[in-house]
Amino acid sequence: MLHLKRIFSIMKSVIFVLLFLAAIASNAQTFRPGRQIANDDASLAIQYYQDGDYEKAAILLEKLFANPNNEGYFDIYFNVLLKLKKYDVAEKTVKRQIKQSPENEMYAVALGKLYQEKGDVSAANKIFTEAINKLPKDEFRIRMLANNFYRFENYEYAIQAFKHGRKILNDDKAFAFELLNIYRFKKDKPMLMQEYLDILPTAPQLLPQAEAVLSMIFEDKNDYQTFQTGILKKIQKAPDAEIYIQLLTWNYIQQQEYDMALRQLIAYDKRTKADGTTLFNAVYTFADNGAYETAIKAYEYIITKGKENQYYLPAKIELLNTKYNIQTKGKFNVADLDLLAKDYQVLLDENGKNKNTLFAIKKWSNLQAYYLNQPKKAELALEEALKLPGLSPQENGQLKLDLGDIYILTKQPWEAFLVYEQVSKQFEGQPIGNEARFRSAKLSFYQGNFEYSMGQCMILKTATTQLVANDALNLSLLISDNIQTPTDSSALKMYADAEMLVFRNLPEQSIKKLDSISIAFPQNTLADAILMSKAKILIKSEQFETAAAILKKVDESYKDGIWTDDALFTLADLYEKKLNDLVQAKIYFQKLITDYPGSMFTAEARKRFRNLRGDGV
Repeated sequence: MLHLKRIFSIMKSVIFVLLFLAAIASNAQTFRPGRQIANDDASLAIQYYQDGDYEKAAILLEKLFANPNNEGYFDIYFNVLLKLKKYDVAEKTVKRQIKQSPENEMYAVALGKLYQEKGDVSAANKIFTEAINKLPKDEFRIRMLANNFYRFENYEYAIQAFKHGRKILNDDKAFAFELLNIYRFKKDKPMLMQEYLDILPTAPQLLPQAEAVLSMIFEDKNDYQTFQTGILKKIQKAPDAEIYIQLLTWNYIQQQEYDMALRQLIAYDKRTKADGTTLFNAVYTFADNGAYETAIKAYEYIITKGKENQYYLPAKIELLNTKYNIQTKGKFNVADLDLLAKDYQVLLDENGKNKNTLFAIKKWSNLQAYYLNQPKKAELALEEALKLPGLSPQENGQLKLDLGDIYILTKQPWEAFLVYEQVSKQFEGQPIGNEARFRSAKLSFYQGNFEYSMGQCMILKTATTQLVANDALNLSLLISDNIQTPTDSSALKMYADAEMLVFRNLPEQSIKKLDSISIAFPQNTLADAILMSKAKILIKSEQFETAAAILKKVDESYKDGIWTDDALFTLADLYEKKLNDLVQAKIYFQKLITDYPGSMFTAEARKRFRNLRGDGV
């Protein structure tokens, strides 16, 4: 990873080059007779500069700079002189510019920079301080001086210029964006925290930026606790400022102190006699971070506000959905899920079956079909739902896909094929249509109709939905690699049976079937596919360590297999999101990027890797 100072150094070089090009453009109009010569010299000078051949660049730049209207060449010429340590020439050049344009602070700052380079710090500081003290009550002039300090890497004086500007303008919020940028570049955590705390009440739109930046530069729990102290001091002075409650909530969540975050939100809601808006919006963050129990407490609190509250029904809905997410994870309890299904039924009884309660119908049906062994009830419910008025074509199509899946469970594969075909034709070339065709291919696979399944997959290889296209490609390769002999086909049929058990939500039976393949067919070529299927089952049952060990085996033993890139991405994702080992996550994302550059997972892996590496700062 490039250090930030190295990045800034590169950026400065680019800026000098751009300024040089701008100078060429502007001066070309002045030097009409010798325009081509000037442009040629400038192009050559810039090439020398980029190559680090500063002696040759200096010769050309000196000639160019000697022409009238030469200000555009100053930065790059001055920079070359400093790199060559030609301090006397640089000093004469700067002083000449100061004499010609005494009102332009850039040249005074450049002279101070020169003295710094020579080691005369006191002389430099004197120039910088005088420039700041002479600032008029003019926002533009203040910004220009600070920017001149910044361009010459005098960040502390840039900060002083902005702060002095605040004082003379009598505006303690002025130049906040500029100061935030400098503090962020310097990784000055205390000042960055303070600046965000000061500016957020008047610029709440900066909250997402503040959260992103601080999460990048904070190194440990101590940083969050220091920030927490600062936030609490602000809340003491402004207890009704919602932005500080949002910031404190975020700070607690970063430390995984979800109950503390909820406590603050409820206290704020009660203190301000609010309607629950801030709390309701925050609960999604709890759920997204897997803090389902905290989310449930939050929704239960909102529900106590009564049916008249605008969030009563949404909170009740999200409460059920959160319970659904908890209770269908890993090993499930049938009695708990039966109660949950009844809660969905109560919701439907109270609010009726309509377009707005379609989600509850689908959740109830899913519970009946895949967890409570009542697929026929689910089938009838979804068939009735298709008759609801006001459904969009997309909603209707998705309902049909769900119903097709239920038909498989109720042993009506032909009906499943029919609805899949209807949807694939109605939405030809669209994501939902591609999904329908892939489900049809999967059903054929479960039934052992491998040739037809492979044919459907070949059509989907060019699907616009990348995930479907990749899944279809993997399935077609799996089939083509394992139907060469009758023995291969028999082993593949056992594997298909195991996948069907996964579809029916019978994971333990599926693993037993997968384990029996190598016993029945010792020479089978499905080993990597079997391992991948096991890993997915274990992840769903939250046995993450065991799943990780299996995924590593796929990577180590099947370098050229069709599942290896999938295994690496899944492994990195596990380490990042479930096992909280960011070092290992980076290793496996990097391995995927390096070893499988053509994988569909590579773009996302690169983005996740850069985020973990901290490139966002």
